[in-house]
Amino acid sequence: MRVLVLGGTRFVGRAVVDDALARGWKVTAVHRGLTGTLPAGVRTLRADRTSQPALTAALGDGTWDAVVDTWAGAPAVAGLAARLLRGRAARYGYVSSLSAYVWGAHVDESSPVVAGDPEARGGDYAALKRGAELAVLAVFPDAVLARAGLILGPHEDIGRLPWWLSRVARGGPVVAPGRPDRPLQYVDARDLARWMLDNLAGDLCGAIAGPVDVISRSGHSTTRGLLQACVDVTGSDARPVWVGEDALAAAGAEPWTHLPCWVPEAGEFAGFLESDTSLAAATGLVCRPITDTVADTWAWLQAEGWPVQRPDRPVHGLPPEIEAQLLAP
Repeated sequence: MRVLVLGGTRFVGRAVVDDALARGWKVTAVHRGLTGTLPAGVRTLRADRTSQPALTAALGDGTWDAVVDTWAGAPAVAGLAARLLRGRAARYGYVSSLSAYVWGAHVDESSPVVAGDPEARGGDYAALKRGAELAVLAVFPDAVLARAGLILGPHEDIGRLPWWLSRVARGGPVVAPGRPDRPLQYVDARDLARWMLDNLAGDLCGAIAGPVDVISRSGHSTTRGLLQACVDVTGSDARPVWVGEDALAAAGAEPWTHLPCWVPEAGEFAGFLESDTSLAAATGLVCRPITDTVADTWAWLQAEGWPVQRPDRPVHGLPPEIEAQLLAP
């Protein structure tokens, strides 16, 4: 297989590159050369993909069996790449997001999605992801759309699991949000990559197309399981202090950003970590244990250091003043 990865130096893109190399595939990656690195064996094409002349020149007259795009910005940019690759790629995969669904109405792939403009050059995250889906589908109507949920694992540059590991590694009492057995629903970037490449390769002989919610079953792990894995792998003396949702709200602790991977069980977030992911499982998604994801992320951080904060994502982690308030006797 010859696979083209649009990006490939960070997080999910890097996981796709690594998985493709492990299969013995011929891997080409297009990136700007500004962030991250690529492993040996990858053919590198340098281009700012927002520039049509630059991307056209970089792609040349190449052809590929499969293309994977992880773009999270303007839909018009995703559409540009797809149009340039029309007739030059057998299969196309786009890493989208569960954010493409209407807030509070998501159950499975049949749930309503937000409006999106394939020509948009700005907008909120949900509209951008949906717009990019439409831009890709306009050129590759049989594209595989991986609507991923919470993504964790090595090379994470969002700051969710790295923050938990950093905080737990410092030791002492740690704010543990909500109910210990609160179900989590997430996907390791490497499992997402493997699922995507398996299905793109299968599509050459006839397999899936369209959207799939690529995320674990609800309860694949729990908040307790996540935090205990962080304690075990760092070897710290951290002690989780479980704080109820009412106390968290009163202190101004924000779900998802201040306390990554956690949201309240009631109110506007009801059902957020409880979607039906049977289609992902039926199409080959296998999710590794949370202990493996946490251990491998910690090993990566120890080897390469903490990644630079992405400017397009909020800073994650509980502010010290809120933490002190919540831990006060």
